[in-house]
Amino acid sequence: MSGGRLMRAIRVSEFGAPSVLKLCPEVQVPKPGPKQVLIEVQACGVNPVETYIRTGTFARKPSLPYTPGSDVSGVVHGVGEGVSALKIGDQVFAVSTVTGGYAEFTVASDDCVYKLPDGLDFAQGAAIGIPYFTAYRALVHRAKAKPGETVLIHGASGGVGVAACQLSRALGLRVLGTAGTTEGLKLVLKNGAHLAFNHREDGYTDKIMEATGGQGVDVIVEMLSNVNLDKDLKMMNYFGRVMVVGARGSITIDPRDTMLKETSVMGVALFNATQKEQSECAAFLFSGMEAGWLKPTVGRQYPLHEAHQAHHDIIESPGASGKMVLTMK
Repeated sequence: MSGGRLMRAIRVSEFGAPSVLKLCPEVQVPKPGPKQVLIEVQACGVNPVETYIRTGTFARKPSLPYTPGSDVSGVVHGVGEGVSALKIGDQVFAVSTVTGGYAEFTVASDDCVYKLPDGLDFAQGAAIGIPYFTAYRALVHRAKAKPGETVLIHGASGGVGVAACQLSRALGLRVLGTAGTTEGLKLVLKNGAHLAFNHREDGYTDKIMEATGGQGVDVIVEMLSNVNLDKDLKMMNYFGRVMVVGARGSITIDPRDTMLKETSVMGVALFNATQKEQSECAAFLFSGMEAGWLKPTVGRQYPLHEAHQAHHDIIESPGASGKMVLTMK
């Protein structure tokens, strides 16, 4: 099937800056083992966590050399022993991969691969995996958000943020979102937020508190906790929960801010999800895709050889606008 075929892939041989992402033109195409599928990749999502892993400072450190990338979309090119739900030619998306997604072919476990619904293109397929599964885990499995509660998506214009807005609206929450640009604010409102606030403006937290009648928010999905966690704790309602989805460093907080209202700060890591939790999430997401309210928003697209630029931009850009995606062009 794949034989001795070669492919292009991004390889990381040392931890460091975006420049360590090297395009290698002659990498062996991997072969699927039992319960695995080989996917011919059409697009792969770019996530902030991949930049943390690349620097070597993340808790989970892959063995060098490695190929980054988790949420791919493409076409099934081969199946291993014991795979029954997928066949060659199926258009699919994956939540994680075994051999890395920044490549023309990747191997993934069959329980992490799902058929791409009609009506979604490959770029949109690459924007489903990490963002939507993370947002669902934050809102449902960790925060246990209930209809009628108010949620603040702090950094709502990126991949996870847009997903969290759409899911929150579908779950019956009152949705507040923040972004740092005019374009981002429009995107947040377009994707389900009832109100949007510019987190680069002085006094924006006061406006959020006003919008809640001074009570505060019940749940915060936080993308940049090393900047915002101290503010978050001061905006909470009684028994509120902050979900830490992203952090790029440390921050000083006053623990007393959690005491009076008995608020909680919880981390979110998708790799801790059980297979049962992942299946539950997938079922909910598919219902949203069928109903039409789940529509991945793709931001800037980069060809594979510009992976280093994508890693730079996802951290340094002034404001996110949808999910960044690599294409195999």
